[in-house]
Amino acid sequence: MNSKLKIVVVGGNAAGAAAAAKAKRTNPEADVIIYEKSNFISTGTCEIPYVLSDEIKNVEDIIFFTPQTFLAEKGVEVFVNHEVLEIDRQKKTLTIKKLSINKILNTGYDKLILAAGSTPIEISNLSSDSANLFNLKTINDLIRLKSFIETHKTGTAAVLGAGYIGLEVADALHKIGIDVLLFEKLRNPIPSAEPEVQYLIKELLDKNGIRFFGGADSIKFFTDGDFIKQIKLNERLLEVDMVISAAGFKPNSILARSAGLAIGKSGAVKVNNKLQTSDQNIFAAGDDIEVVNAITSRPDYIPLASLAHEYGHIAGENAAGGVKFAKPVIKNISVKIFDKFFVSVGLTSHELKQMGTVFNQVSAVRPNLITVMPGSENVFGKILFRKDDKRILGASFFGGKETSGYADIISLMIRTNLKADVLSDVNYNYTPPLSPMINLLSVLGRELKVSI
Repeated sequence: MNSKLKIVVVGGNAAGAAAAAKAKRTNPEADVIIYEKSNFISTGTCEIPYVLSDEIKNVEDIIFFTPQTFLAEKGVEVFVNHEVLEIDRQKKTLTIKKLSINKILNTGYDKLILAAGSTPIEISNLSSDSANLFNLKTINDLIRLKSFIETHKTGTAAVLGAGYIGLEVADALHKIGIDVLLFEKLRNPIPSAEPEVQYLIKELLDKNGIRFFGGADSIKFFTDGDFIKQIKLNERLLEVDMVISAAGFKPNSILARSAGLAIGKSGAVKVNNKLQTSDQNIFAAGDDIEVVNAITSRPDYIPLASLAHEYGHIAGENAAGGVKFAKPVIKNISVKIFDKFFVSVGLTSHELKQMGTVFNQVSAVRPNLITVMPGSENVFGKILFRKDDKRILGASFFGGKETSGYADIISLMIRTNLKADVLSDVNYNYTPPLSPMINLLSVLGRELKVSI
């Protein structure tokens, strides 16, 4: 009689939790186990800034499962505070440290799923031991930061990095009455965004009293004991009460590297379309893997929670004996900045220039509602496309909530290979409190036809 299939998942957040639950559904007879280094599983990482700003009232609201409820509802055993240190691929065993008692354990596996996620990029001249230095990646980071704000006089915060996370953090801190100094080593916020969007974001930061410092690639930190007290940029000396590092994230592929699995140019784990690594018994999903970009057909690193969840399901099903294939990805990402939203879908002009791709572009500004309606505001849109076949390569929008719908339409057009000039032929919905008489996408489609 054959023994039960044993599936072990390393990492218990978006990809890991999804993979484990799907594996158990696919093969109910299998033993499925999660090992998670932290003391939380199945958490809402993207929601963290909104707990910081008190828009979401309790930390507990973004902890969706405990080990006990995950076992009860999903049939998966979860071990938190367990760090997987080593994979022996020949013996198909794992070396694990039980962190609460500092004890080394060993266990075997038939199939292994790596869902180790990503880790914050460290700033080279900044000591991680500083008592008022924070990342904002995990629930533990959030708890520590909120506790510091509650127990210390915090008038001014420095946020290092003006990418998506840095802007969300700046917004959240501003909402709870903290003055924000926002530093970016390159000249503009979101360096990969379209120049027009960078200008609009800088204008928005200024309007909301966020002091933005671009070109801050040589800042120095001065401490008093274990607290960072001052930041020097050029000849300016700025007083701070706390510092948040938001320099971005990198794939957490240390375990995969040490096991000799193939690693891509991005530093993330290479997988095939069944999400198998270079070892057929080891799968991977989430922020620690490379995906295939649907526009370039090349490996890419796109760490998004929605993608981690989707790919986690695929890895879990296949590890349990299923046959499911991952499709190439169209990047579709957004960020809320005060009362505006920035959305980017596909490739940006920055990326296209880096690749040496020849492209055309059109842009326009239109009201989101007919102008006589309350709440009518301008929306910026830009589309990048190939002149020869009129295929869309990417688009950016900056405005209200309608930008999400615009991006989804563009994503669908890219996926289905619709030509860009179709935009001017669509019959868009219109009603005064919801939409404009002339849709921004229609205007962009007309501009596109003229430019071709």
